[in-house]
Amino acid sequence: MKDFKALIVSDKDGEIDYNIENNLTVDDLSNGEVLIKIHYSSVNYKDMLAVQKNGGVIRDYPMIPGIDLSGEVVESSNPNFKTGQEVLVTGYKMGMSHTGGFSEYAKIPAEWIIPIPENLSMKEAMILGTAGLTAALSIDALEKNGMRADSDQKILVTGAAGGVGSIALQILSKVGYKNIIALVRKENQIEVTKTLGATDTILLSDFEFENKPLNKQQFHYILDTVGGELLANLIPYVFYQGSISLCGNAGGIKMATTVLPFILRGINLLGIDSVNISNEKRLFIWENLSKKWKITDTTLVNEITLEELFKTLNQLKEGKHLGRTIVNI
Repeated sequence: MKDFKALIVSDKDGEIDYNIENNLTVDDLSNGEVLIKIHYSSVNYKDMLAVQKNGGVIRDYPMIPGIDLSGEVVESSNPNFKTGQEVLVTGYKMGMSHTGGFSEYAKIPAEWIIPIPENLSMKEAMILGTAGLTAALSIDALEKNGMRADSDQKILVTGAAGGVGSIALQILSKVGYKNIIALVRKENQIEVTKTLGATDTILLSDFEFENKPLNKQQFHYILDTVGGELLANLIPYVFYQGSISLCGNAGGIKMATTVLPFILRGINLLGIDSVNISNEKRLFIWENLSKKWKITDTTLVNEITLEELFKTLNQLKEGKHLGRTIVNI
């Protein structure tokens, strides 16, 4: 097989550097039973952290980042995958301690791989990617805790213009939710989130937080993608027996709160993991994303090349990124 290119992140005397290299071979890839020719990858917040000093994502250097990929099988020593089969991979150790998706090829353990559902193309699989999987897992968890489209419940989505938040808005709107409130940081995000399905928006600077353990009940459910101080400030506004799904840490990994909303209002805080969930759960969620929750025709998406990736990673770092960006490898 001819040499191929990939984005390589290196640690040079304590300084993190990343560049595209063009003369890689399969020997530069981590071990796996299945060799995949990558067609698309996607860009996530975690990918931005992977190229930062002390980002906490990459475990071993040098490393090919990219926590998502879709492509076709080139070689397989596992009977479950055949040459030419279209597959996708998200999460696990990919792009952390196992070479990932910002590359023309990847070798992946068979147990990490799932076939792309019939209703999705390789491109659509990455329009969704980890962001879509996470949004869907969040909605699934909230519905298991009482959220229903046929009710008048108020649902708040934080980070609503980002990858997970924007897909969550679209899924909620598609399946019939009527009170979807988008919490945004910038005025230009208001119209964007309304086009994605929000029925109302709140500009964060306009929300008057009161420093009380329990505040006026305003939201039945919160799909939180931010974490940190913002989440701590929102907990006191959740209705009795409401629930919050938590899937992100862009706002920080720590939060200061009290036990009162949990023991006096019976609020549930639901942690969402998209990295190490079982294949059975992945297949269930991807089946939903390919059918009743399919929103790829309306998703806010930008398609770039591997060479344009640097600009997108910068936008994520500066908080200027909207929607989804996929990389056409």
